[in-house]
Amino acid sequence: MRLITLKTLLFACIASYGTAASEVQNSSTTEALSGWTHWPTVGSADLNFMFFDVYTSELRAPNGVYTVDNDITPHPIALAITYERNISKKHLLKETKKQWLHLGYSSADSVRWTQILDAIYPDVATGEQLVYITDGQTGSFLYITQDGVTQLRGTITNEALNDAFLAIWLSPNTEYPKHRQQLIGMKQR
Repeated sequence: MRLITLKTLLFACIASYGTAASEVQNSSTTEALSGWTHWPTVGSADLNFMFFDVYTSELRAPNGVYTVDNDITPHPIALAITYERNISKKHLLKETKKQWLHLGYSSADSVRWTQILDAIYPDVATGEQLVYITDGQTGSFLYITQDGVTQLRGTITNEALNDAFLAIWLSPNTEYPKHRQQLIGMKQR
């Protein structure tokens, strides 16, 4: 119990203004949260809709390599999304659920997971980042504002949700296969 309390305090220091943060899993999660910015980039891609720039995404891994496997997250990775327009939390949740249904996840799972993300997702503004960092089983969301303030928004302890979230970008069945190739294509095993 004391170990969890110390780790929780560490997250509070890292995430000034953090909201919806839950329990901390282990030391590898703590290291990933503080060190992901030093990981090499695996790949990056821009998502555009018609004439509008929506966001730029960047995939990072400790060794700069994403291992393509049946498991979407076979090792630690960080997915950083930099928004190029203002998007409401409501719209982010709607699009996340839409992508899960496209990937074949059940409606019940999609609804349950969307409720979890409702406590985590913020409204985003142009130039802000939402970063998901995983150790391969669990993960945490960071929100980085335009002025560089980093907030821990929440932690995902359910491995199925961890994989489902990243499957939106990394699954071979993603709605945006070219985007996926750019994210994982620079270096892959």
